[in-house]
Amino acid sequence: MRVDDLAPGADLPERTFGPVTRTSLALFAGASGDHNAVHVDVDAARAAGFDDVFAHGMLTMALLGAYVESLARPGTLTGFSTRFVARTPVGASPTCSGRVVDRDGRRTQLELEVRLGDGTVTATGRAEISEAVAGAVP
Repeated sequence: MRVDDLAPGADLPERTFGPVTRTSLALFAGASGDHNAVHVDVDAARAAGFDDVFAHGMLTMALLGAYVESLARPGTLTGFSTRFVARTPVGASPTCSGRVVDRDGRRTQLELEVRLGDGTVTATGRAEISEAVAGAVP
């Protein structure tokens, strides 16, 4: 299923990633250059007032981006934003979902959400898919 097959109000299929592991956090830290200790060092996380390490916000955004890209034709994602609202703990398996909120000719607007198994929403977002740019030469 692709977003360009859906009418406004349609729900997008859910996709679950994970679980988030300490290894995935360490690998993401290396790949992203974000070595903030609260994401990889339990002692540092506890010293900062947390029970344990937790996922980078940008890791959550990356999962949401991968989700949108899996539903759009290559080269058509023209806008993407995310708001972080809660932490994603180690062991969680984030589920991405969304719905089509508007369709204007060749442009589709999506509302997005990432939530945990207990229902906690960790991120919200918006994306725009524009079929007009597919295959365009820069």
